[in-house]
Amino acid sequence: PENRVQKANDAPVHRDKDYVLYWMIASRRTTWNYALQRAVDHAAELGKPLVVFEALRVGYRWASDRFHRFIIDGMADNARRLKNHNVLYYPYLEPGPDKDKGLLSALAERACVIITDDFPAFFLPRMIASASEKLPVLLEKVDSNGLVPMRGTDKVYPTAFSFRRYLQKVIPSHLEEPPKSDPLKNTRLPEPPSLSEKIIAHWPPASDSLLEGDPKALARFPIGHEVGIVERRGGSAEAEATLRHFLERKLSSYPENRNHPDDDGTSGLSPYLHFGHISVHHVLHELAEKEDWFPDRAATKATGKSTGWWGMSEGAEAFLDELVTWREVGFNMCSHKADYDQYDSLPPWALKTLKDHQKDRRSYIYSLREFEEGKTHDPLWNAAQMQLVREGRIHNYLRMVWGKKILEWTPSPKEALNIMIELNNKYALDGRDPNSYSGIMWILGRYDRPWGPERAIFGKVRYMSSENTARKVRTAEYVSQYSP
Repeated sequence: PENRVQKANDAPVHRDKDYVLYWMIASRRTTWNYALQRAVDHAAELGKPLVVFEALRVGYRWASDRFHRFIIDGMADNARRLKNHNVLYYPYLEPGPDKDKGLLSALAERACVIITDDFPAFFLPRMIASASEKLPVLLEKVDSNGLVPMRGTDKVYPTAFSFRRYLQKVIPSHLEEPPKSDPLKNTRLPEPPSLSEKIIAHWPPASDSLLEGDPKALARFPIGHEVGIVERRGGSAEAEATLRHFLERKLSSYPENRNHPDDDGTSGLSPYLHFGHISVHHVLHELAEKEDWFPDRAATKATGKSTGWWGMSEGAEAFLDELVTWREVGFNMCSHKADYDQYDSLPPWALKTLKDHQKDRRSYIYSLREFEEGKTHDPLWNAAQMQLVREGRIHNYLRMVWGKKILEWTPSPKEALNIMIELNNKYALDGRDPNSYSGIMWILGRYDRPWGPERAIFGKVRYMSSENTARKVRTAEYVSQYSP
């Protein structure tokens, strides 16, 4: 769809060059991928080979063994899957800061056109903008993020209700143009060329041992080794297995169990969606098959309600509200506002009430290090933090309580925001994502409304406590399992 494709520069297509280049930076998969599909279309139209270039830098903030291993797992999957196609796959792992300098330009010298992924958060927009100014060939960025194109609207929606109502109006038309499940299937492309000796010598491709998980090779990268790898593996194969397990074992009980930490009833898909190892279109396709669902079963009227519109089971409707509404409202924000992660981007009512109560007395104040090490007086909060440190995730419901307590136990709301971003982005596999920024900013009032009664510290921002949480949901086993 044209509203998923955007020119990043005004350079021409060079039809006389050697190949089409797909610079894979966010949609790190070979299936259900609009960007890969766009690159294949260009290659077919030009009669040129396709080169898929997937790189991983070391110089970004919070780079660690945890994130490197998860992304490299995905690279290994991509290498295996593209081996069966007439495509040159070039995985590159930067060995040190700025060692990748000049590589994209070197690849661009022989490129007819370059396609990349349009992702609105973290350092990726700046990286694309910087590259676009230097490249002498057309660079297109393609949005494969959600069911609805990010730039289908020029408006930021202030609440989940208003955004959900918009989604319900437009989703049916967008479902008519899903990405191909396998963009390379039945596609005949010319034999890909070899990379130049200069490129291979200066920027050697990732070794097989590193792609397959050699810990000694990973240890040589100048990244944060104190944030270790987790048991969960990355990549499209693991993402698809996680989806199947959820649909077969957890979907029917999702409404009842998703909020209970002891039951761990969530889907587990968030890290794979963040790193692009699975597509939301793929997830919806598998869910629709299980539910025997077709788009004509959706309601014709957009009500904005969280249930009843899709015409699926209760579990599927609850899951889709998380997967589509709450995930894509973050992409709506990040694609239109560069200050999506800044304190001043909060709604005016939230800024006012937090300012009014900024000097309220705190019963407890903790430092970043005390938070990080789970050294508070609250066993449930400490357990949530330890799950984040050990596994790279916090149970969905407890993540809200986790954030509310940081707001309560820091000297100011701004400092609370900085601590939430630091801890989440350093440890969470799904951090640095529009969806995780939505969750963090929700703690401080974004996408919410004023609540009463007005409280100390929180003012009119929604209040949550560990005590109320323990009364509502089952946490005893969780606290025991994740105790510091």
